Amino acid sequence: MGRRGIFLDRDGVLNHEVGYVRRLEDLTLLPGAAQAVRGLNDRGWFCGLASNQAGAARGYYDLAHIDALHDRLRRLLWEEAGARLDAVYACTALGATAGGCVPALTADSTWRKPNPGMLVAAAWEWDVDLRRSFMVGDKATDIDLARNCGCGAILVGTGYGDRVRQGTYQHPVEPDFVAADLAAAVAWLHLSQNLLP
Repeated sequence: MGRRGIFLDRDGVLNHEVGYVRRLEDLTLLPGAAQAVRGLNDRGWFCGLASNQAGAARGYYDLAHIDALHDRLRRLLWEEAGARLDAVYACTALGATAGGCVPALTADSTWRKPNPGMLVAAAWEWDVDLRRSFMVGDKATDIDLARNCGCGAILVGTGYGDRVRQGTYQHPVEPDFVAADLAAAVAWLHLSQNLLP
């Protein structure tokens, strides 16, 4: 049996949702996010990022900028709470019909949420049991990803989460738990951990 994992969306879950993050300094952590990740670390959960990042495929910036954003994210988590992400998975591909225009990145991908590719890769590389794991996100596609992988699904109210709950963004979903933010999601996980198989 593999280890339990928590997969986190990036924008709207860990950092403020500002649209495409074109400047590094615009990536700033949501209150309590770093402490929540540290709580996962302390409990021994695998903690991975699973994020659609289509900005380069749309021509807004290059792949190096996405890497720099993730380096900044990891640094901010560590500086604020000694928190760490065990792995970062990002889908940088985008199909032409969805707006991809950079030839090297314009493609349909099994990694693009809600497809299961990122989580399947993590399960293989890190011995994560997806059936005992959770996806935390602020979009309906995050919840769909969890369902497609057999994970638990947590919707947070930050980012687009409240709009998803109100039915004004993407499509209706039924997560396993709705949390105000990542800190509340992690608190619920800690309380319910002994009840999980």
